[in-house]
Amino acid sequence: MHNILTSVTTHESQIDALIQQMTLDEKIGQMTQVEKNSITPADVTRYAIGSVLSGGGGNPYANNPREWAKMVREYLEAGLQTRLSIPVIYGVDAVHGHNNVKGATIFPHNIGLGATGDAALIERIGEVVARELLATNVHWTFAPAVTVPQDIRWGRTYEGFSEQTDVVIPLALAFARGLDKAQQRVLHSYKHFAADGGTDWGTTRFDAWGTADNWQAATETYQIDQGDARIDEATLREIHLRPYKAAIEAGALNIMVSFSSWNGEKMHQHKYLLTDVLKGEWGFEGFLVSDWKAIDQISPDYRACVVRSINAGLDMVMVPYDYQRFIDTLRSAVDSGEVAIERIDDAVRRILRAKFALGLFEQRFGDETLLDAVGSPAHRAVAREAVRQSLVLLKNDGQTLPLSKKQPSLLLAGNAVDNIGIQCGGWTIEWQGDSGAITTGTSILDAIRQTVAPETTLHVDPLANFAEGLQADIGIAVIGEQPYAEGFGDRLRPALSEDDIAVLHRLRARCQRLVVVLVSGRPLILTEQLPMIDALVAAWLFGTEALGVTDVLFGDHPFTGRLPFSWARNSDHLPLAALKASAEAPLWRCGDGLS
Repeated sequence: MHNILTSVTTHESQIDALIQQMTLDEKIGQMTQVEKNSITPADVTRYAIGSVLSGGGGNPYANNPREWAKMVREYLEAGLQTRLSIPVIYGVDAVHGHNNVKGATIFPHNIGLGATGDAALIERIGEVVARELLATNVHWTFAPAVTVPQDIRWGRTYEGFSEQTDVVIPLALAFARGLDKAQQRVLHSYKHFAADGGTDWGTTRFDAWGTADNWQAATETYQIDQGDARIDEATLREIHLRPYKAAIEAGALNIMVSFSSWNGEKMHQHKYLLTDVLKGEWGFEGFLVSDWKAIDQISPDYRACVVRSINAGLDMVMVPYDYQRFIDTLRSAVDSGEVAIERIDDAVRRILRAKFALGLFEQRFGDETLLDAVGSPAHRAVAREAVRQSLVLLKNDGQTLPLSKKQPSLLLAGNAVDNIGIQCGGWTIEWQGDSGAITTGTSILDAIRQTVAPETTLHVDPLANFAEGLQADIGIAVIGEQPYAEGFGDRLRPALSEDDIAVLHRLRARCQRLVVVLVSGRPLILTEQLPMIDALVAAWLFGTEALGVTDVLFGDHPFTGRLPFSWARNSDHLPLAALKASAEAPLWRCGDGLS
């Protein structure tokens, strides 16, 4: 990453020459990012579109790596057909692997990577992700999140490496370094600027004129995601801005702006933060991209949305649908003088600067010779290593763990015992994720079968409704949250579900020792259930490689993970500020974990 800015300065004369040749429409085209189902390659050429993206679930009809490569290539070829042949850059939310693609390697979400504390490992993960992206001709991932979640009720908690800024910074920079180490550079997008993890519960407000696509459902669930961070500037800078300053110093070329607000003002119109701080005070030379349809939330007047966001410093707009309206509106605003042509030229310069630094003018496409490496054993081995380093042992009475591989029998229960979708969580194949065998991978049941001795009998019932009289020394409950993403995961009381609690009680009655593997995107309140549990493992949302779980459950590797978040005893200790103010200690502190 350290040499990106050096390469940036070498292209300024070429950028000058391009900007001088460009028409206003071509400049606005560069500032426009469109969702792939909303535009044909022919219209990418016609409107000189700068970027196309796949949102969560934005997959080709036949979802496999080769069809992905073919789909993306068609949009990149459309850029070649424009008058000035400026390359299109294709973006995806590869937030824990190339996670929209069936068969790709799915890594633990950031909360699990935060538990590893291993920057060198995360750098290797970045390199693997880059190789799988490039195989499908994708050069841009909307990652890493450098959010610092201060309230585990937030549905995006798992996208944060930790509640502590000093943990977040080195791990996020390591992932970005890994993206830079592949055969071609992959653009990383630090997000979401700023304080998306510092919003207050109950401050999310949606207006029908400019919200999420599924507005009615969102109004019923979103409570803190896209809310308002009601904090002073000193707190904003100390907790939430420092990762962006570090990223800029390391050569960041892209930052994504947050849906959220700071003290009532939407980030997408916040000129002080976007222009004065990022670009002025800190000298950011890359470009700012909006989040999905986010400028629409600024005002019921769409023209005001466009004018305010661009004048605040936004450079590229993730429209994502009606790109003709955006283009026409911005052109009209420039013609009327509401947006200065100098602001347009600055935005285009920043976008072109990133495209030159990535080498897109020399190498328009990715590397389809890497297709056979997508989901390969070598890539999955890195993910397996990440899984075993991410697991945190929180309780181990009577040295219950590690388990012997030669148990006569094991009782296995829980909604996540044989469910790849649950163990991967949201942002997997679909935006919200899904339950079941949604992609290629190994479930915990599969992993246990591959690990225990041939003579071990496995009794499996997700609901723990075992035959009358059946008993075993060890019962393993793999329980956890159903997949969710963004505000659809906002929860007033993030706790074990009633169904999970019932499974624990039924299984406890059948075994001498109860092992619980908790699959979740955040700490869950389980204080009342803790006495019945002999061994408790926080497994987070660990992805497709469950052999990493059995590696530590059965003692082939030690537990090394440490909590990236504090673990509250009850909901009165939420958010983190309430926990810190309480005279009662947390159940476990950030950094805790047994070996």
